[in-house]
Amino acid sequence: RIVRGQKLMQAVSDLFLGWVDGVTDPGRHYYGRQLHDMKGTFDVEGAKFATLELYADLCAQTLARAHARSGDTVAIAAYLGEGKAFADAVEVFSVAESHLIAGDHRRLSEAIASGELPAADTEDA
Repeated sequence: RIVRGQKLMQAVSDLFLGWVDGVTDPGRHYYGRQLHDMKGTFDVEGAKFATLELYADLCAQTLARAHARSGDTVAIAAYLGEGKAFADAVEVFSVAESHLIAGDHRRLSEAIASGELPAADTEDA
């Protein structure tokens, strides 16, 4: 189900995306995909506001296109409606999620700094 949904939503699917049934554990499925995305990255922290705004717009368009491909576009449009309710809900969710992520990052950084969690040195990478 996950692989089918991912293939449907991606404009170009991963070449190695798929699954296999467990040989020694029937009924258990294993998800597989390419090891490295080999895609570019975007420096969010170093971006100017206008560039970040453009990046957010491109991400939103990509997400909208993916979800439009995955279902009945008329039903989705009817559900979202004409108003700002959906945009407002996404904004509220995003702000709340950013607080959770910031807390997770803080706890991760503390665990690394205290030696509780080992981390690779990326300076020499």
